[in-house]
Amino acid sequence: MNPRDKDTLHRFLFERTNVRGELVHLDASWQAALERKDYPAPVRELLGQAFAAAAMLSATIKFDGSLTLQIQSSGPVSLLVVQATAGRNVRGLAHWHGTVVDGGFTELVGSGRLAITIDSGAMGERYQGIVDLRQDSLALCLEDYFRQSEQLATRLWLAADAESAGGMLLQELPRATQDEDAWARDVYLGETLRHDELLQLPAREILHRLYHEEDVRLFEGEPVSFRCSCSRERIENMLRGLGPAEVQDILQEQGRVRVDCEFCNQRYEFDPVDVEALFAAADQPEVPATRH
Repeated sequence: MNPRDKDTLHRFLFERTNVRGELVHLDASWQAALERKDYPAPVRELLGQAFAAAAMLSATIKFDGSLTLQIQSSGPVSLLVVQATAGRNVRGLAHWHGTVVDGGFTELVGSGRLAITIDSGAMGERYQGIVDLRQDSLALCLEDYFRQSEQLATRLWLAADAESAGGMLLQELPRATQDEDAWARDVYLGETLRHDELLQLPAREILHRLYHEEDVRLFEGEPVSFRCSCSRERIENMLRGLGPAEVQDILQEQGRVRVDCEFCNQRYEFDPVDVEALFAAADQPEVPATRH
């Protein structure tokens, strides 16, 4: 694969039609996520597909905050969360229980819900769409989401293994086109894309393989990286929210307060002096700035 395509999101469109698309390939960003936890192979594959999907979905919506893809289910994979920001930073995790057998998506999740949450950041607006897990793959469930919540015809192809994760998305935009057969034709050709091609071939080669008879415009790629948004300041605010009594109880029981970020395994520790300073600072009145 061309090194320029690694950890990259590409947008493309079919000229003179109402069809657009995206291709994403995750390498180091996916490996960084796997370093945090040893996932069983079926859970790892599903999480990798979710990473690729979240990266592509974040590019379908104009916003400055983050998009979170979350699965809560009755199956062995009880929780899966992947977050992608407007800056193309991704992070995610999955919780599972018992012995996980590779029996397919339905066996992994059982019954449950898929939620897509969009947080617009500084604007303070939050939107969430939810669909039931009624389909046989994550891609099909996401297509349900777009059909129900966005009223947009959307197709996704997702793949992941221990080395990389990838995805392709096609979407029919609500605008007039002279080529009424474009959507059906492009989806039909997209169905011939194999998982190994999605994981191994550069974006330009995939598009040539599928659509060499179409007029496709491929845009410059955007880098994608694994990055966690946790910080000591955020943990301090969380502890203040618990209140001094509860934090002191933890301190007396354990000798210090330890908080581990599930996304990146970063540990934050607070000794008795840190805890006292934490709540002392919260009790201080605000002092107006003085101009000299």
